[in-house]
Amino acid sequence: MAKIKTKTLLTVLLILFTIFSISTLTTAKKNHGFSRILSPAKLGLKREKLSHLHFYFHDIVSGKNATAVRVAEAPMTKTSFTGFGAVVMIDDPLTVKPQLSSKPVGRAQGIYASASQTDLGLLMVLNFAFTEGKYNGSTLSVLGRNTVFSDVREMPIVGGSGLFRFARGYAHAHTHTIDFKTGDAVVEYNVYVFHY
Repeated sequence: MAKIKTKTLLTVLLILFTIFSISTLTTAKKNHGFSRILSPAKLGLKREKLSHLHFYFHDIVSGKNATAVRVAEAPMTKTSFTGFGAVVMIDDPLTVKPQLSSKPVGRAQGIYASASQTDLGLLMVLNFAFTEGKYNGSTLSVLGRNTVFSDVREMPIVGGSGLFRFARGYAHAHTHTIDFKTGDAVVEYNVYVFHY
């Protein structure tokens, strides 16, 4: 009789210990002390939308009003066909039409760097900072590879701010014009982005 009571007691204790352990692990997964799970509705997030933005990016590397300035280069940059190691800081105008004099809608601010030794492949790290209409004050963030001599390049949209909080999507870039003497270029962008 004592053996049965001891086995029963041990079984009950083992079951209670297991339940306590599972409960503790579940609670630990839900709350790390610095995070919590929220309902999107609590942040005012309703239905996700898909927006298409179309604009022109003016990369001006020549003249006294340059909007793209080389800020760093590796020793081999000057002898490299691709400019490998060059880093350029940008604050490029975004406009509605290909002419620089057309209506401005924002700025492309960030950096691009020559990241390939075999082709002209740029690492693009920038924000499209919008200044027009309902998107005024909102941004979209781009982080991706831009193979400049491809007809159309696709780069990911990895986030945003303002009306583009929780944004995700992609940007298609197509060179509209390039001046090979000065290096100045106008790039057409079609951006497709999911946001709330």
